[in-house]
Amino acid sequence: MPFDIQLLPKIDAKSLRESGKQYYVDAQGNRLPSVTTILNATKPQADRDRLLNWKARVGTEEASRITTAASRRGTKTHKQIERYLLGENPVCSEASLPYWESIKPVLEKINTIRLVEGSVFHYDLKYSGKVDCIASYQGIPCVCEWKTADKPKGSIERLYEYPLQLAAYIGAANKYYGDFGIEINHALLVVAIPEMVAEVFWLESDTIKSYWQQWEARVSEYWQRQKYWSS
Repeated sequence: MPFDIQLLPKIDAKSLRESGKQYYVDAQGNRLPSVTTILNATKPQADRDRLLNWKARVGTEEASRITTAASRRGTKTHKQIERYLLGENPVCSEASLPYWESIKPVLEKINTIRLVEGSVFHYDLKYSGKVDCIASYQGIPCVCEWKTADKPKGSIERLYEYPLQLAAYIGAANKYYGDFGIEINHALLVVAIPEMVAEVFWLESDTIKSYWQQWEARVSEYWQRQKYWSS
């Protein structure tokens, strides 16, 4: 199915890694921390403990293998989705094909593509990030996030900080692209799972507002910590 593609102008930005943290730098040289950098720096202790317990349970070597494999399959799946949404033919490796087959039926409900793999900046709150997609899902404008997993998440609680990530991207997209008529209040998070139809999580505007408030608090905490460490 050919998509209605109405691409917004992309921000000229590059990704920068420094001391294990990710930043995006715009064409004017403004360097802002990424959403994931802020989330990692302000992660609640309970979430840190959960990650440490998992590593202790499976072993450091196995944890590293799982994390690396997940990152690679995610990158490959994102590339296939990007090609598909821009009207090109996706090229699937044998390893990534099950994830592509899982997510493709959901992608067929996407239309009015505005941005694919594009950087966003929120200069007031001082953060940046890369959005998987801005489009319409079943006719409603939204920010889309594509994930891969070996088994279903089951509930929004099991998504951990992904909804915060989406709220952050929505805030930055609305701020930066407001003059282009962009006003997004919904989010779509899709989890591709082998041999299953992808899990779909649709976040309504009230849910996004709640996560946005949490995100604002995390950003504030991040910059307070930066001020403390640099003083």
